[in-house]
Amino acid sequence: MSKVKPIAFYLPQYHHVKENSQWWGKGFTEWTNVAKAKPNFPEHYQPHVPKDLGFYDLSNVEVMREQAKMAELYGIHGFCFYFYWFNGRRILEKPLNQYLESDIDFPICFCWANENWTRTWDGLDKEILLEQNHTPEDDRDLIRSLIPVFKDKRYIKVDGKPMFIVYRVDLFPDIKNTVKIWREEARNAGFEDIHLSAVQFYGIDDPTEWGFDSAIEFPPHKFITPENRPSNMPNITNPNFAGGIVDYPKVAAQGIQAKSKDYIWYRGIIPSWDNTARRQNNPHSIINASPALYRYWLRYLVEFTEKTNPIHNQYIFINAWNEWGEGCHLEPDLKYGHAYLEATSTALQKQDFELREVIDCIALTENEMKTFTDEYNKAINMSILYANENRNLNLKLQDKTAWTYFTKDKIKYRLRRYPRFFNLAKKIYLRVRR
Repeated sequence: MSKVKPIAFYLPQYHHVKENSQWWGKGFTEWTNVAKAKPNFPEHYQPHVPKDLGFYDLSNVEVMREQAKMAELYGIHGFCFYFYWFNGRRILEKPLNQYLESDIDFPICFCWANENWTRTWDGLDKEILLEQNHTPEDDRDLIRSLIPVFKDKRYIKVDGKPMFIVYRVDLFPDIKNTVKIWREEARNAGFEDIHLSAVQFYGIDDPTEWGFDSAIEFPPHKFITPENRPSNMPNITNPNFAGGIVDYPKVAAQGIQAKSKDYIWYRGIIPSWDNTARRQNNPHSIINASPALYRYWLRYLVEFTEKTNPIHNQYIFINAWNEWGEGCHLEPDLKYGHAYLEATSTALQKQDFELREVIDCIALTENEMKTFTDEYNKAINMSILYANENRNLNLKLQDKTAWTYFTKDKIKYRLRRYPRFFNLAKKIYLRVRR
């Protein structure tokens, strides 16, 4: 098992709060959005329906206990809870408070989601429900309120320093002064320092420019781009559709092609993404995702992190554990069951694909099975490679320069050198691309 520690972002939305009832209707939770989602095109996977834990209520701390057991079983190191604070006013705090009061023995950290709350679900200043006003006084009040949480033995620490993540460092009027206040308060509380990590929102790259210690790659931010559009767009059946569609293999290829940085960089990954549940007519949908492609990408990130980051910075962030409204969850659903959790576990163990789907259907000798396994792994690799070459072509087309590029015919040519396994490899390739 790799020493890399995957942390899954965790949304504490799934319980009743008076504010949501006032803004969206009595009894509203994130499940309200999830249940009403509809497909926008053929084979569009909507709605996402939870399996093992059902439409749970996070006001029951035992649900969180079961989630922690499940996450730990499959190799997840901890949860990163979204934390909501608006000048001393907290919201969605009940699950976090109950977790801290419980004896659930599973690591956690906090990510301050410091955007405005708006009706458009995107943090933009259109119709503001809860406004965020950053001031030096509030900076100090915030960090002082978190010191007891940081001292909890379950709270994740980097080389002894509590890890605190900020979603939008660009929203502070003077972020370096904020950092100065936070570090001062952490030291006054007995810590050597605080480990500050910035989510790489649009326009945020090098964390040291903001006074932070590390950055977190956060797909789909910076991955929903023209070059990642699918080669074959689906036939849209929703006449009001005005959203965007992106190809998961190309997103994975972009992640895999990224180079190491001159700062501490925690790599990020998504199992899938589709916020149709929140925005039926104008979502961002990533298609062609699968547990196999997710596993391939995650295994690469594990090896990248092992080679690139110091031992106390061996973290990867998965977006997310339970973002059901964004079609982005490791938690089991009716379609995939535990497949994404199993993919997480095997990627962390750096296992090769086992071909369980086909072993029972074919009779091969040991040597033939080894050859076929090699070809299967080549097919997975070629799926990502083809996606990367295609997105590179899209980039070139945007610059009005098109060159000879990698095609499916070349993939077929290479596989035909092993004619006995060509048809099986083709079936596997098509299955992986679903």
